[in-house]
Amino acid sequence: MNRLGKPIESEGRIGLAVGACLLFLAACSGEDSVAEVTLAVLASNPASHDGATVATEGVVRHFEEPLHYWIEDQDLNRVEIFPHEEIAPHLGERVRVVGHFEYSAMEGRRLTLEHVEPLSVPE
Repeated sequence: MNRLGKPIESEGRIGLAVGACLLFLAACSGEDSVAEVTLAVLASNPASHDGATVATEGVVRHFEEPLHYWIEDQDLNRVEIFPHEEIAPHLGERVRVVGHFEYSAMEGRRLTLEHVEPLSVPE
């Protein structure tokens, strides 16, 4: 405020800029939430994670006819992975994957990759 008790224009602009930055940060923080979920949980209760971004780990396996790739744990809990060309180079490797999880009774459990990280060499 100036000597006459009136607000100074630059203070208002600074307040607007700070407010806009805080709003932007709040909006961005919700979009990047990733749920760490085991394959066992995705297999036993897939509907509870339908539409979520999840991270999980398993060994990459495939089948030729029809061609498809999945990750599985030691108990053979499985989630199919898409796109095939992104997961194929990791066949036999233990990986951590992050992506969009979907479940339907007709199509099963599937994850569309956002990121894949090798955790071991091929088995």
